[in-house]
Amino acid sequence: MTEEKEGKFYKFLLWRQKYIKERTFVLIISFFVGIGSAIAAIVLKNTIHFIQHLLTSNLQEGANYWLLIYPVIGILLAGLFVKYVVRDDISHGVTKILFAISQRKSRIKPHNMWSSLVASSVTIGFGGSVGAEAPIVLTGAAIGSNLGRVFRLEQKTLMLLVGCGAAGAIAGIFKAPIAGLVFVIEVLMLDLTMTSVLPLLISSVTAATMSYIFTGSEAMFKFSQTEVFHIDRIPYVLLLGIFCGLVSLYFTRAMIKVEGVYRKLKHYWQKFLVGAFILSVLIFIFPPLYGEGYDTIGSLLAGEFLHLMDQSPLNTTNGNYWSIIIFLGLILLTKVFASSATNSGGGCGGIFAPSLYLGCIAGFIFAHILNYFDLSAPLSEKNFALMGMAGVMAGVMHAPLTGVFLIAELTGGYDLFLPLMIVSISSYATIISFEPHSIYSMRLAQKGELMTHHKDQAVLTLLKMENIIETDFVKVSPKMSLGDVVKKAIAQSSRNVFPVVEDDGKLIGIILVDNIRNIMFRPELYERFHVSRFMVSPPAKIVNNMPMEKIMKIFDDTKAWNLPVIDEEGHYLGFVSKSKIFNAYREVLVDTFSGD
Repeated sequence: MTEEKEGKFYKFLLWRQKYIKERTFVLIISFFVGIGSAIAAIVLKNTIHFIQHLLTSNLQEGANYWLLIYPVIGILLAGLFVKYVVRDDISHGVTKILFAISQRKSRIKPHNMWSSLVASSVTIGFGGSVGAEAPIVLTGAAIGSNLGRVFRLEQKTLMLLVGCGAAGAIAGIFKAPIAGLVFVIEVLMLDLTMTSVLPLLISSVTAATMSYIFTGSEAMFKFSQTEVFHIDRIPYVLLLGIFCGLVSLYFTRAMIKVEGVYRKLKHYWQKFLVGAFILSVLIFIFPPLYGEGYDTIGSLLAGEFLHLMDQSPLNTTNGNYWSIIIFLGLILLTKVFASSATNSGGGCGGIFAPSLYLGCIAGFIFAHILNYFDLSAPLSEKNFALMGMAGVMAGVMHAPLTGVFLIAELTGGYDLFLPLMIVSISSYATIISFEPHSIYSMRLAQKGELMTHHKDQAVLTLLKMENIIETDFVKVSPKMSLGDVVKKAIAQSSRNVFPVVEDDGKLIGIILVDNIRNIMFRPELYERFHVSRFMVSPPAKIVNNMPMEKIMKIFDDTKAWNLPVIDEEGHYLGFVSKSKIFNAYREVLVDTFSGD
């Protein structure tokens, strides 16, 4: 931007501050964030469909060896693009947003406004077994963050605009404005207040409207409820919810463990070769794993499932009853390996679509097996497939309301609202007893960097060690005499605690003035006593990367007022005090939640 343009823009900012109230301007910005998010969602969706149609329109029935090649090309191109063009990690989009919010910066890099679009469209278009939703959510959040930064908006407003971008992305790609709003509240864990609800709604509604204008008014999945849901099916719905919760638990834990295995591979090409091999073989054997899997969902919701085995080399039984169940069951087990191979091998995508995909298959299998036993009234397999989508999504994301509203808006299946709520709640209740955090927030929670709706925990999360550590304590050596301690340390310091540090910088103890008060005024003992003799161990040591919540628990357990801080190798860094934490806590509380 030239100096002349910068000057004009600066004048505009001054004019805006003078004539447009902050709250009104945020509403205007949220409108444009919704438009930007919707355009990004439409471009991504259409690009994926164009690539898929170009590659798969001429595939024949039976084994297709092109399915061994396409996914490999996709993750190779996406991986090289990220490695040599973007030069930044763009995976785990929703986790990145959570981290940006938890750091109280809400700053997402500008390249995220386009880099995820390019990488994910190539990945998924060529058959990568992941979803486009996490990349588009990161794109929308980046649009909100960077647009807010352009207009020099404060951090709290940036956080809100990040949520607006995410809500607009979900609403735009699914035509689901309510689900977009609820997603931000449940998954991104932004508090819903009168200040925040209107911008979020504006972004969601704007994005959904844009999507309706450019892609038509039809729901994403064509679903017509031809079989009425009866109240006596509720016990089966509860059982389905428990089953979906267990499927969610399997998917979450397997995904984390498999990704951990890939992380142990140090070189990019090792990850690519392993991921490419696993992905191509799985898609060749199970063609429904190709891409997002929305075609498979549409087939199951329409009751057209016999053709799902047409292109598989396993199709030797002409689609009899149990062969379909076994085939779908194997897909249920292997989807997690295909998704993790896609991302870890160099591709870019999320687990939003895989959770819907697995839920649909889980619900269908559940009803299909029970119907085999000739129940007095058979279960509607497509209704249960629909409910399964809500159940697994609620379990994987720990977001029961998002699951309910998204599935209702995706399919127009509002007549199933009650069973959707039952299956989502029971699935969430099942997984929460095993995993307290969603697949998105698990990594941040383990590091103590997760923002939650609990304000005490949220404020502790926002406190950073570099802001509360005190480094003005005088260090002493274990070889120093009592006289040197009195003259060179105590006499020159207002502190009553002194860290004892080895020559290599490692903390080995502390000196408390109260403990040596009876000898510090006796000069005849100055050369007889050395620090190593009267130093003591601290009640506890704080490691600099400890979560703040754990640090507070250590203070409560030890009843200490000051505790030393060390790094992971034991080197002394400083002290942290209760009073410093309390002062910082009050400042963050006022700064972060004063608008609530």
